[in-house]
Amino acid sequence: MAEQRTPLSVGVDLGTSRSAVSASTGARQLVLSYVGWPLDMVARRVVKKEVLIGEEALENRLMLDLHRPLERGLIKEGADRDARAVRELLKHVLSLAGTEAAREEGRAVRAVVGVPAEAMRVNKQQLRSAMAGLVESLMIVSEPFAVAYGLDALLHALIVDIGAGTTDLCVMNGRYPRDEDQKTLTAAGDSIDEQLQQLIQARFPEANFSRHMVTAWKESGSFVGELSGKIMVTAPVQGRPTKFDITEEMRTACASLVPPVVEAMLDLISRVEPEYQAKVRNNVILTGGSSLISGLGAALQEALKEVGGGKVRVVKDPAFVGADGGLAIATDAPDSDWETLTA
Repeated sequence: MAEQRTPLSVGVDLGTSRSAVSASTGARQLVLSYVGWPLDMVARRVVKKEVLIGEEALENRLMLDLHRPLERGLIKEGADRDARAVRELLKHVLSLAGTEAAREEGRAVRAVVGVPAEAMRVNKQQLRSAMAGLVESLMIVSEPFAVAYGLDALLHALIVDIGAGTTDLCVMNGRYPRDEDQKTLTAAGDSIDEQLQQLIQARFPEANFSRHMVTAWKESGSFVGELSGKIMVTAPVQGRPTKFDITEEMRTACASLVPPVVEAMLDLISRVEPEYQAKVRNNVILTGGSSLISGLGAALQEALKEVGGGKVRVVKDPAFVGADGGLAIATDAPDSDWETLTA
């Protein structure tokens, strides 16, 4: 019985594009951050569900009131349906971690949820409201801090977490990061998608393609710097599949990410005590879904030469690094660090 009452700990990386969860049971799941409701009676008959989440929602989007409720890593403001969608997404993600079964066994659930480094207080309150009744204890931390904790990069390290909605940076000085140790940028995966779509539309106005197609093209062919070969994609022109070369458009869109990230990196490094700046420059960790852009790590490392050089390490599999870090925090955190939620 004592073992049954041991709390279930989970770490949640609630992302604009994808959300991940890691649990103390060993469960790890990744879900696309989409939620949709059937548009009408016909759609309900086809999908046979009240709500669809993740890949299933995206695949059936023509039949759904589809929502991607997180904007720049935060719950969209002023939209009741988006707030409801976030709760449905969280409920689904937590259920994949086994929280419903744990609570049926009488075990409490405690969750660490990562948010952008400069999340406003009102957004934290929205998250608390969304989690009410789903867990008993909650801790909200910055996403790059969760990454740092999971990687044990807690001293003289700079985390650069580039997701879809935001790029979050955090210098770790062997303690909880303060506001001045962190930055959030809106230059991230979504901004690349938006620019890429505009560039392709301008050059190939006859092509017919969707934002989802652009995102898929970016995820398979994104790069910074030089590329051997061309990036060829297919889109219909008056109904006929036609190939297009989008190499230069991809180059320009992806390169737009480098200057703002470099500027933020150098600013945070300059705030570090002078004798420790070299250690931080040589311990830059690049993670997040957009960190997989080919050549991005090398471009950021090259930029460090103007301040004496440094080293950028790219996390090989960034999908669960934030959720795993949240779980590690949940495992180590004392009772005094948790806030209690009521239904």
